[in-house]
Amino acid sequence: MDVSPLENIVEDLKALPPAKLEVAADFVNRLKRMSEEERQAALARTFGCLSAEEANELDRVIEEGCEQINEHGW
Repeated sequence: MDVSPLENIVEDLKALPPAKLEVAADFVNRLKRMSEEERQAALARTFGCLSAEEANELDRVIEEGCEQINEHGW
């Protein structure tokens, strides 16, 4: 028998202690209130927040710190 996502969520919520249940309720309320326009506006506010120098440095650090693919390593 397939259980709906809503039913799974409700069962998970039932198992939470009261303090965690309040956190979950706050999160659900924020999700309900946030419209697509608000989500897009939040994304737009963060877009371009790095200077060119910061972006270049971030790119360099990621490139140096992340695993590189060795195409001959297979």
